[in-house]
Amino acid sequence: MRRSPRRLGPIAFLLAVLATPGPLTSAGHDATLGEAPTRAEGTVVFRDVHILPMDTERVVESRTVVIVDGVITQVGAAGEVDIPGDATVIDGRGRYLMPGLAEMHAHVPPVAEGRPPQQLLEDYMFLYVANGITTIRGMLGSPYQIDLKAELEAEELVGPRFYPGAPSINGNSAPSPAAAERLMRDAAAVGYDLMKIHPGVSRDSWNRMVEVAEEVGLTFAGHIPAAVGVEHALRTGMSTVDHIDGYLEAAASDADPPFDGFQTGPGPVLANLDPARMVRLADRTAALGAFVVPTQYLWQNLYGLRSPDDVLDQPEMAYVSAAQRNAWRQQAAGTPDVPEPLLSEFLDARDTMLALLADRDVVLMGTDSPQLFNVPGFALHREIEVMAEAGLTPFQVLRSGTSAVGRYLDRWLGEEILLGRVEEGFVADLVLLEGNPLEDLGALQDRAGVMVRGR
Repeated sequence: MRRSPRRLGPIAFLLAVLATPGPLTSAGHDATLGEAPTRAEGTVVFRDVHILPMDTERVVESRTVVIVDGVITQVGAAGEVDIPGDATVIDGRGRYLMPGLAEMHAHVPPVAEGRPPQQLLEDYMFLYVANGITTIRGMLGSPYQIDLKAELEAEELVGPRFYPGAPSINGNSAPSPAAAERLMRDAAAVGYDLMKIHPGVSRDSWNRMVEVAEEVGLTFAGHIPAAVGVEHALRTGMSTVDHIDGYLEAAASDADPPFDGFQTGPGPVLANLDPARMVRLADRTAALGAFVVPTQYLWQNLYGLRSPDDVLDQPEMAYVSAAQRNAWRQQAAGTPDVPEPLLSEFLDARDTMLALLADRDVVLMGTDSPQLFNVPGFALHREIEVMAEAGLTPFQVLRSGTSAVGRYLDRWLGEEILLGRVEEGFVADLVLLEGNPLEDLGALQDRAGVMVRGR
């Protein structure tokens, strides 16, 4: 059952979420998960815990997991692992340990100059961690975010791992190949982890961007410009296609690029949709090593599937200002007016495409927070519910936010750390749960504790 958040200040709420009921025994000293976090130095042990390694669909029962300086160094049968005398020991009996989740389409507040108020940044970061999210990918950058990433890595504030994307290449910012080249070179020089793509980019600008991206070693991800099309985007190295953008259009047309679904609306797309092309696109995505971030919950809201009154009555709206709630209500009033039968067919087609991609393990979890009705952190659990309703198995949902993310980071960002599994050598970004999420995804909301970078 979804827990209603209490109206607490940021720090108080975080400690309430991380607190563990009952006493914790220790071979070295007692651990209270609600203590103020310290740097990830020394040894932490989860004793006698069931683990979800996330290499395959399985639970390994009664394990002891040893973490040294933020890295998992040993996983063995409970009672057969030597626990150092100075270790902090967390009692895992009856609980489940799995990798922390990832939000792969987040928006950390962008500003043209300077940086947002520190309290706002702390609020954003704490909401992610409090919801069991230990990695985020920012999809619209500002220069301050490079410093923010360093501050998070140095553990100067509580928050997830952060991979910031650059200010986007789009029809306005890159009207020519030369402009696209300049933006790509600037982003690489600043130190962004990826280039964000928005609509409106011409194919000539796109092709020059691709050439420069390979030269400077910077990947790109986001929307599919209509003049480019998903087939060409995948062929030329798109690392993630967000929002399932362009897939249904490509499955409804042999043209390259296909017609623009944003301009024509869902009717012509659905009238020409070819299931065989959908399968081919899913196969093509997997063969080229690309991933898709579906943001299904957002798309449902953008098409007015839910009443604004019902959504704004959700418990997480306690963390949203009245001004933002009013802005969302006004935005919802301008959503496309699509007849109900056509809307249901459109959303079903998105679900079908998502299932095909999930079968090939190329889906990454993400929400586009804080876009319409998406509260950072909480929105990922709404997305998880929608993914399950689309027919994905619990394991498919979980791996989209864990092991698949580790593969993406290795393949496209050249990340040297091992992330997304409970296994020796992997970083200790973990969530301790009271129940088994492979049996009930709702267990993800019954957290006993969250560990980021081993703390």
